[in-house]
Amino acid sequence: MRGNMARPGKKQVRQTLQAFVAELIVYSLFVIIYFFAVLHFLGQWLVQLEIQHIRTYAVVAILLIIGQAVILEAVTTGLMRFLRRGRSE
Repeated sequence: MRGNMARPGKKQVRQTLQAFVAELIVYSLFVIIYFFAVLHFLGQWLVQLEIQHIRTYAVVAILLIIGQAVILEAVTTGLMRFLRRGRSE
């Protein structure tokens, strides 16, 4: 039953791999920028929060992690769509 399934060609596999690597690089750069932005703008406040209110710190840290995942995924996806659209025209 596998005979009916079309196998991707080498060119399609290469394009998929290149898109994955490009997205991984862009996402990694955004994660690094996000990390240093949070460290710069919220670092001291987070240290004080950890010392004085550990439970609140834990909630804030989890929200920052979730925010990073959602926001950076949306930004990366939008950027990759924009780049693919520009390449296809």
